[in-house]
Amino acid sequence: RSDQHSFQPYGLDPSKAIYSVSRNCLNCALLDAASSYSECEILFEHQCAGIDLSERRVFFQDGELSIPYRRLIAADGAFSAIRAQLQRERFDYQQHYLTHGYKELCIPPTSSGSHRLEPNALHIWPRKSFMLIALPNRDGSFTCTLFAPFEGENSFEAMRDVQHFFREELPDALELMPTLEDDFRQNPIGPLVTIRCHPWQYKGEVVLLGDACHAVVPFLGQGMNAAFEDCFVLSECLARHGDNTETAFVEYQDQRKEHVDVLADLAIENYYEMRDHVGSSLFRWKKKGEVILHRLLGNLYIPLYTLISFTRVPYADALRRAKRQSRILTVSVVGMILLLILIWILSWI
Repeated sequence: RSDQHSFQPYGLDPSKAIYSVSRNCLNCALLDAASSYSECEILFEHQCAGIDLSERRVFFQDGELSIPYRRLIAADGAFSAIRAQLQRERFDYQQHYLTHGYKELCIPPTSSGSHRLEPNALHIWPRKSFMLIALPNRDGSFTCTLFAPFEGENSFEAMRDVQHFFREELPDALELMPTLEDDFRQNPIGPLVTIRCHPWQYKGEVVLLGDACHAVVPFLGQGMNAAFEDCFVLSECLARHGDNTETAFVEYQDQRKEHVDVLADLAIENYYEMRDHVGSSLFRWKKKGEVILHRLLGNLYIPLYTLISFTRVPYADALRRAKRQSRILTVSVVGMILLLILIWILSWI
């Protein structure tokens, strides 16, 4: 397996790429932007513990601090304490865990500080029931993530001798990972959860945003983008409706929910594609065919991945367009085959 490599561009335009962004740097940039507003107060080490909807107060884990609110935007993550309280009202909630989890590992830089692999690429080791990926960092290292089942064959449960497992299944990766055993022992196994819920708002007083209302698995790299889109749409709705926040919150919810529900399904599908298919010759030919069609037809044919990753076409609209393109292409190919058969038959008459 170690000598089987292929480079697969994201699309027709070589400048289009998915960028690996440091979570810490992004958090610092957002905090700097928020602190530039005089009316914004930032409190650290105050984890949200819950909310009193009747009293309009938010409580924090230290038990000594509660803050009154007039309007509350809750962006407190996939395991949102605010959402947990809303679930006691009339509220639909669904969470789904994959049977696979993940563990972060590392490929350190060389002694000279350079990357051990091509830095301008996402590296994938697809192995059907599990996979390893590596994302480049500015310091010359790669953040690696091993995705595998919790139990069963090739699972975290079965990886009692991680060196032996990597020697058998990922030998070329093992050569690059001198800290593998320490990383594997020290880093926890994380779950992969999809969350759907409705409604996202309560009486125009509380509204959920980001993972708090639509957590998705990370295999399309769109979770953060979807949250930023939430911010953009919510801002537009608030600007349109002014003090009528209930109308603004409902409009924001109605605009976004269909699309993030579709994103959740697409992200899971892309996991199986990355894990099972990217190493397949048939899959690579299919992708090359999509690029050729895009090159020949321009905006008349845009692959689904391009629509999702490199345009602002909403996710559900992108999926509908991709299905429509596929139907037209199928009908066209079948029609051409039938026409050729008809011409062949007529040539014998």
